[in-house]
Amino acid sequence: MQELIEQIKSAGIVPVVKIDDAKDAVKLAAALRNGGINCAEITFRTGAAKESIRLISEKYPDMLIAAGTVLTVKQADDAIAAGAKFIVSPGLNPIVVKHCIEKGYPVIPGVCTPSEVEQAMSLGLTYLKFFPAEAAGGVKMIKAMAAPYTNIRFMPTGGINTSNLADYLNCKAVFACGGSWMVPSDKIADGKFDEIEKLTADAVKLLKEIRK
Repeated sequence: MQELIEQIKSAGIVPVVKIDDAKDAVKLAAALRNGGINCAEITFRTGAAKESIRLISEKYPDMLIAAGTVLTVKQADDAIAAGAKFIVSPGLNPIVVKHCIEKGYPVIPGVCTPSEVEQAMSLGLTYLKFFPAEAAGGVKMIKAMAAPYTNIRFMPTGGINTSNLADYLNCKAVFACGGSWMVPSDKIADGKFDEIEKLTADAVKLLKEIRK
């Protein structure tokens, strides 16, 4: 798990992707890689998620692919079988999290309250998704929760874009950010992968400026 976390930290930004048709998966992955990001969270918001993860993992086995919006045990099993390196969920479902831990799947569940943080801690987790980040209080909320839970680190997702990315990444309790601004669903569906590559490259440029 620690090696995985270091990879996510190094990436800094995890594109959160909704793919409607698996035929677009490899082209999308290529656009992200060409733009400078070698990771992505493929969300189970559509029926194309499992096949998309499989296709990307086969084409680019070195790419750090997460399965996102994992709500059930079956989705977790399907995602790992397809090649996902780790599981991400919007909330903390103890049944799903315990299943992942028992199976040895790295899992980063979502939290947005102190009670959920403590529930995650009771399950032995210290790296958590903070969702929905902006709607749940943003950086101020993360800092407030990090004060009593000093060993917890967050990956905020939800409402993050170029205008507030620096605020999140400059927070010591944040180890990476999830975002979808560089991978709009309409551009994926329309095959505008050159534009996605440009948005990704711009995101990487901003990340480097923030980390100076």
